[in-house]
Amino acid sequence: MSESLNKYISSSGFCSRREADKLIEQARVTVNDELVLPGARVNPSDIVLVDGEPIKGAAKKRPIYIAFNKPVGVTSTTDVNDKSNIIYFIGHPKRIFPIGRLDKDSDGLIFLTNDGDIVNKILRASNNHEKEYIVTVDKAITPEFVKKMSDGIPMLGTVTKKCFVRQEGGRRFRIILTQGLNRQIRRMCEYLGYAVVTLTRIRIMNVQLGNLAIGKWRYLTLPEIDKLNEMVAESTKTEEVSKPKKTDKTGTERVIQYIPKKRKKT
Repeated sequence: MSESLNKYISSSGFCSRREADKLIEQARVTVNDELVLPGARVNPSDIVLVDGEPIKGAAKKRPIYIAFNKPVGVTSTTDVNDKSNIIYFIGHPKRIFPIGRLDKDSDGLIFLTNDGDIVNKILRASNNHEKEYIVTVDKAITPEFVKKMSDGIPMLGTVTKKCFVRQEGGRRFRIILTQGLNRQIRRMCEYLGYAVVTLTRIRIMNVQLGNLAIGKWRYLTLPEIDKLNEMVAESTKTEEVSKPKKTDKTGTERVIQYIPKKRKKT
């Protein structure tokens, strides 16, 4: 039985479907030694190569789900030209990639996986999957600041969704988002005349950062994985998702390239 090429690539654990689409558009994918167009389908007997390297079937891959407490300074990219990238830092022996982004100057919880299907489901803002943060700013927080942050802030040609915001100190607040606009919290604060000093993500959906030390990672537990899959069960499937949005000038959406298997110690 045939399946879409982007699903075949993502199911192998190589990258997400969105990134697979980019590889196909860039003429980096061949099927049986021939270049293919977006929307192509493949059969189990077909030989699929990315940049001349074979893509193995999904049945040979065991799903990997990792929770990582990303330090400040580590980038949420798999670009091998960026030596501060998250894959180099973790040095996992299997090919994995991050789910979503966490700014280089932010720290906290981020998922990594080899499961391309779950990536797209989690990233769909319309699914209202919560992400929780603790933020400190450069001056005293006011009730007006809390109200405006929670009601919505104009940015990037839209207005942010209403969200939960609670002051937890003179300059610290907790915020729960269900969307992931580029540098959203920092832009929201900047609009109100505040600068973010520290920003830590402490929860994604049902998974808490807990006492996981900065720079350390762990595998998700079976109950966490089961709950996660339950929460994304109704998520919009990739075939129903419109074409990916263009990146902004910060270039945060990058093409996945080859990922080193292990970081060499120096």
